[in-house]
Amino acid sequence: MRTVRALRGHAAGRPRAALDVALAVGFTVVALLLAGERPPEGWYWDRPDALGYTLICVINLLVAARRSAPVAVFTGATALWLWYIAAGFWPVVNSAALMLALYTVAAMRRTACAAACGAVFAGVWVAGALLSGSNAPATAVAQALVVPFIMWKFGENARKLGDRNRALSELTGQLRREREENARRAVAEERVRIARELHDVVAHHMSVISVQAGLAHYVFTADPGTAHGALGTISAASGEALEELRRLLAVLRVGPEGVGETTGQEGPYQPTPGLDRLEDMTERVRAAGVDVELRIVGERRLLAPGPDLCAYRVIQEALTNVIKHARPARATVRIAFLPHELSVRVTDEGRGNVPAIPGPSGGHGLIGMRERARIYGGTLAAGPRDEGGFEVRLTIPLQPAVRGRRTAGDDGQVRRDSGA
Repeated sequence: MRTVRALRGHAAGRPRAALDVALAVGFTVVALLLAGERPPEGWYWDRPDALGYTLICVINLLVAARRSAPVAVFTGATALWLWYIAAGFWPVVNSAALMLALYTVAAMRRTACAAACGAVFAGVWVAGALLSGSNAPATAVAQALVVPFIMWKFGENARKLGDRNRALSELTGQLRREREENARRAVAEERVRIARELHDVVAHHMSVISVQAGLAHYVFTADPGTAHGALGTISAASGEALEELRRLLAVLRVGPEGVGETTGQEGPYQPTPGLDRLEDMTERVRAAGVDVELRIVGERRLLAPGPDLCAYRVIQEALTNVIKHARPARATVRIAFLPHELSVRVTDEGRGNVPAIPGPSGGHGLIGMRERARIYGGTLAAGPRDEGGFEVRLTIPLQPAVRGRRTAGDDGQVRRDSGA
């Protein structure tokens, strides 16, 4: 990055150097032409000789180096100008070059340095008027006071503008770096979210597959029908797991316009799972040996994708834990659509008297559920019940009720809403 900035600065400096050289040549030509003309009435001077023309060329050509060494250029040009005046030549010939040198000092150096150079310029101006025999010394003094002040003021304004531009450039660079950092942080957070989704999908479906595989192996010869049903459940669970995995992994391959980077296919994402797929989930859990009762209370309505997915994943994780640790206990899933919040309660009796199929234990299920609830402003509590078993309670705040697609009666059975 430093090399790139250096190259940019070098490229930006080359036009400025060319401009300064052009100015120096132009000032020299104008000064030489002015030296050959007659001065105004009242000025007494000699026509420049070889020394005079040499001093004119050197004084004006020094302007080409004004940006690299502004104080040195001003000092050298002023000394040569004073020599030119002392030799008896007309001082106005080189005044434009000295004005530009003073302006450059004011634009690139602090006020104290510019003020000192302005005072020197004024003194040389007055000395030139006196040595040349000007019949209007008051005018020369007034010019000596006004001209340096104007050059200093323009130069100081240019310096302040340059400082503001540099500060703005630095601020722009800082904002760009912060924007890039925020983009990287957003990508990292999205990857963490996808990792949690993958964990939930794999943990739930693999638990069902593991239990059903063990059951099929156990009754393969004794009860072929049960084994066949278990294998069907394994096929359905694995197919759904693959579908969700494809949907989640597709997020990593989708470009900014929604086109698959690796496949080149278009189309919207598959819908994320929600509470409308609870029946399918409970069927899989029942097939895994856990009797699940689903109760829906209140007017069922459409939810935002985030809370809908959160509730689905919490129920999925809770039932997965029942399969792992409490099978074949009976589980109850109670969902209450309240006016301003969604309440989810998953309980089990915890009377597991059949050892579960051996498998990996431990994990971060409860931590993940709490994090999901916290994202949407909800709360999650989980722990053993006094009467035995385990309970998971989720509460998520919702917007005011909107008429949904399905409702539930007092008996807890789901009924289709006619929309009337």
